[in-house]
Amino acid sequence: MLIDYLKVIPQYFLPTHAISKLFFLLTRSRNRAWKNWLINWFIKTYGVDMSVAVEQNIENFPDFNSFFTRALKADARPLAREPGAIVSPVDGAISQRGPIERGRIFQAKGHGYTAAQLLGSATSDWQAFENGAFCTIYLSPKDYHRIHMPIAGTLTHMRHIPGRLFSVNAATTRRIPALFARNERVVAMFDTALGKLAMVLVGALNVSQIDTVWAENVHGPDPLRSHQWDYGDKTPITLQQGQEMGRFNMGSTVILLFEPGKIQWVSEIAADKSVRMGQLMARTVA
Repeated sequence: MLIDYLKVIPQYFLPTHAISKLFFLLTRSRNRAWKNWLINWFIKTYGVDMSVAVEQNIENFPDFNSFFTRALKADARPLAREPGAIVSPVDGAISQRGPIERGRIFQAKGHGYTAAQLLGSATSDWQAFENGAFCTIYLSPKDYHRIHMPIAGTLTHMRHIPGRLFSVNAATTRRIPALFARNERVVAMFDTALGKLAMVLVGALNVSQIDTVWAENVHGPDPLRSHQWDYGDKTPITLQQGQEMGRFNMGSTVILLFEPGKIQWVSEIAADKSVRMGQLMARTVA
């Protein structure tokens, strides 16, 4: 569609990192008039449901980003409790889910990328997911932007991979080849009862920072090179199912990778379907 190209082509030439840094400053401004106006405009424009938020008075948020990454009430997102449940880590919409075939992950019609590209081709992490399963979840501006564990896991290592900051909306997903393997991203690798789990937090235009609960503002020492942090020899970082593991400062995408033969998707989890954090996504294979 022509409109897709009109949205996508300018992004190849825009200074997306500079724009995102500007958004970083604007969304952290503590000017009360500015942040209150911006929060009110955002709630009305995107139809944000504040009734489930712990803090509902916008006056009490110190800046817009604090509102954007707001906590929800404890009972707002109940976890699926059936045995073998794997739950959605976020509120969002399923972009794609399915098998990793011959090492490739489906993005959109005519486009895909490899697990090696996504996780960092300099490592062997991708080999664990050969013929495994993936799920890509897009977070829109109105969504809750904290990220939680789909199953319990112990962190082994984390990798920051520099890259572009294309938008990750439907148009760019359809038109930009290997979009998620080109954008800046944070890869968190966990050991779980199902084997290896990769949680990939993909940056995007105006996503000026990705935080994890063990490392705020994840950036490597060299903005042009990937950097890895190993946690195996340190005090173990173990997170339970449903526990927060990170957050997006402005919206983006989470990609989950599972080892082969470990899970079976439930029928409700399909492309273009909405999900909520804690909702049943898949069951373990006996």
